[in-house]
Amino acid sequence: MYSVEIDKKWQKKWEETNLYKFDEKHMENKLYVLEMFSYPSGSKLHAGHWFNYAPVDSWARLKRMQGYNVFQPMGFDAFGLPAENYAIKTGIHPKDSTEKNIDTMEKQLKSMGAMFNWDNEVITCHPDYYRWNQWLFLQLYKHGLAYRKNAPVNWCPSCKTVLANEQVKEGCCERCGTEVTKKDLTQWFFKITDYAEELLQDLDKIDWPSKTKAMQRHWIGKSTGTNVTFKVVDSTVEFSVFTTRVDTLFGVTYVVISPENNLVDEITQNAYKGEVERYKEQAKKQTDIERQSITREKTGVFTGSYAVNPINGRKVPIWVGDYVLNTYGTGAVMAVPAHDERDFEFATKYNLPIERVIEGGDSLPYVEYGKMINSGKFNGLSTAEGKKNVTEELEKMGLGSGKVNYRLRDWLISRQRYWGTPIPVVYCDKCGVVPVPEDELPVRLPYNVEFSPDGKSPLLKSEEFINTTCPHCGGPARREADTLDTFVCSSWYYLRYVDNKDSSQAFSKDKIDKMLPVDMYVGGPEHACMHLLYARFITKALRDMGFLDFDEPFLSLRHQGIILGPDGQKMSKSKGNTISPDSCIQQYGSDVFRMYLMFGFDYAEGGAWSEDGIKSMDRFVDRIERLVNSTKEILKNTEAGRTSMDSAEKELNYVRNFSIKSVSEDTGKFQFNTAIARIMEFTNALSKYLQEDKKNLSLLKDSILDFIKILAPFAPHFSEEQWQSLGMDYSIFNEKWPEFNPDALVKEEVEIAIQINGKIRAKINIPTDLNEEEIKELSLSNENIKPLLEGKDLKKVIVVKGRLVNIVAK
Repeated sequence: MYSVEIDKKWQKKWEETNLYKFDEKHMENKLYVLEMFSYPSGSKLHAGHWFNYAPVDSWARLKRMQGYNVFQPMGFDAFGLPAENYAIKTGIHPKDSTEKNIDTMEKQLKSMGAMFNWDNEVITCHPDYYRWNQWLFLQLYKHGLAYRKNAPVNWCPSCKTVLANEQVKEGCCERCGTEVTKKDLTQWFFKITDYAEELLQDLDKIDWPSKTKAMQRHWIGKSTGTNVTFKVVDSTVEFSVFTTRVDTLFGVTYVVISPENNLVDEITQNAYKGEVERYKEQAKKQTDIERQSITREKTGVFTGSYAVNPINGRKVPIWVGDYVLNTYGTGAVMAVPAHDERDFEFATKYNLPIERVIEGGDSLPYVEYGKMINSGKFNGLSTAEGKKNVTEELEKMGLGSGKVNYRLRDWLISRQRYWGTPIPVVYCDKCGVVPVPEDELPVRLPYNVEFSPDGKSPLLKSEEFINTTCPHCGGPARREADTLDTFVCSSWYYLRYVDNKDSSQAFSKDKIDKMLPVDMYVGGPEHACMHLLYARFITKALRDMGFLDFDEPFLSLRHQGIILGPDGQKMSKSKGNTISPDSCIQQYGSDVFRMYLMFGFDYAEGGAWSEDGIKSMDRFVDRIERLVNSTKEILKNTEAGRTSMDSAEKELNYVRNFSIKSVSEDTGKFQFNTAIARIMEFTNALSKYLQEDKKNLSLLKDSILDFIKILAPFAPHFSEEQWQSLGMDYSIFNEKWPEFNPDALVKEEVEIAIQINGKIRAKINIPTDLNEEEIKELSLSNENIKPLLEGKDLKKVIVVKGRLVNIVAK
């Protein structure tokens, strides 16, 4: 009987024989399969990890049996905030808690029995990894893609610390609940915006979910429009706004500047300074997401100054409004309330003019395209013509030009935290900003650091770390106290897996170009606009620097859904609804757990855990074992039997070939639930055939062997055990995946339903080669149908070939 002891038996055998070792000598059929590595913030894996990893391993196993040389590494995204917060709470050092958790999770992952190539493991908090994290920073810095500037950050006045966006919950600090404000700090950035257009265009090259591509397109946010220059009245100050609807320029009745814009203090008139300052402070307490919400009431204050509309010389008031973000466009917008919903709401609230300049529709705001009106010499032009002509006019005046804009902002990579990669830069009074030489890497993260928050980066408290000498002049210098965003670690780890033991370079270009891109990448959809975008950027940057020769990191991408608790809620310890893989494996074995996850849920959707579901899968596995044992006895004790194929043999052979075809196709599409459903149908067909008095033993043997082969990717330990029990050579995963015979899928007979006025009255088997008239004749002459038609007027006979006949009679 299948149990966890069988898991252990075969895991030991697989490890001893290096069954899944990647063969670097045969790269022609390589298949790089990668699941997003896990973060060891908790002490154990949960069901969600299994749902990510186990089905993908089943897909990879099928590919292995199809002849692919599979590379499937595993590692840990081990730096980050949760371990530091845990350390603050418990006093346990992040390094100690993280390494303990990794040890536990490694054991759990190995209990899964997956084909992970552990020789290629990567752990991002180890110096042999983050050394190359620092090297990557230096390459970007050297090529002008890493830079430092003053920028606003989330600030908790109670904890006196900078917070990452993910630490801000509904505008408050997740740790203490205090309302978060904004604070300007000097930060490091990666210049991802240099690659905005390529990141957008190359989405067409990759096999990714359409929703994920759409999210990246929206995040990059390409807009083609016009930069328009407004001059401030009675001042030398001028500013630009970016608009995609310059055809509405005549309808501008006011302009709005973001509260953070440097112009605000310069142009605000004395009588309005108090109100503007109060408004700026209020805006600091709002997140960008809150400020952009379409349901949030728009607010603003008047600066007392006016700007000149360059197209008609009209003076329009300048307002400050928090719905304008300083990080998008120029931090200023022109307001056309007759043709923009947001502007219309604002103008209505503050009693500002609303003037139609586009013809069309009876109500305002009218936001569609149309013909220009109330626009001087441009009247009558279409929107497309108006955009072109007004832009050309502005260019002649020196007050505007065509412009392509992107919503994408540069990647802020500074973190005022301890548990991360030290940024390899020193500051010298004489030499300024000095990168640490590559031969002095890694800049090691010190162990003895006081990491409780007090408003400063924890590394500032380590004099031993901070104080150093300048690599240029040898004088005193201070190290950068910020650490790298942990998304930097995961932006290139897929490269290091291939060459993880190389101490002379981050990776060998020759190896990387042979192994990459990743052929199949799987992980959660929540990473669509951060990790996945950053990884694409880093790959392109490294290509341009000559370190690799491909454009995209992940050719194919799939997302898994979420496994919810039995109550239908997201699993959490506080709700008491978590499912422990360990206890399930101990009770049922890892294959039952794996198969339940694949059969019980659509892989892309997930769903609520069901204890009845896993029990049902346990019974199914027991049934398969009884089926195999019965088949062995029949093959051992029964004489030759039939060699020809009658209807029973033909039906079994049909199901066998249909199952091979369907399991291959469905698994290839990550439709694991339907693949296992076909295996269940194959089980039923084998069970039914075992009831036959005389059997075709050759067909029976071939069928049971094919059955175990197509079951193997989904239940690897159990299938290995059954394969051995049938007297076959080790290992089933060295066997070739079976191929289906198309001829076996062509049935000589097919069952059809006969309906009278839409209700099924009989079912009959008919030869598949009958024409429509012959099918009608057979149906009308059927003994069950004839009595039901007596005395009725036959109106019509509709034949749906291969499925049904519908007789219409009154």
